[in-house]
Amino acid sequence: MPQINALTTKYHWTDHAKEKMRYYNLSESRLKRVFRHPSRKEEGVAENTIACMQKAGSPKHPYEVWLMFQSKHDTIFIISAWRYPGTSPVGGKVPIPEDIISELKLG
Repeated sequence: MPQINALTTKYHWTDHAKEKMRYYNLSESRLKRVFRHPSRKEEGVAENTIACMQKAGSPKHPYEVWLMFQSKHDTIFIISAWRYPGTSPVGGKVPIPEDIISELKLG
């Protein structure tokens, strides 16, 4: 992940990301926490993107909050965000829901 200065970082939220934030009930501050302190990072499925996540929920009902972004200069472009139910497999394909892939025209 590129070195980012948290004090000068600007965030740009795509319309797609805003829609998914409403759908999954994720706030800007929650996604910024995922960006700043990810539990895991993977290469994103879109060109030049990074996907990162944080574990959330409870032991009985775990889930992960995922964020896909691009970094350009001092701006972070938030491409998409979603909740993954349970625990995703490590080192494999990033677990992006089919609706997001089709909306981003990645599949």
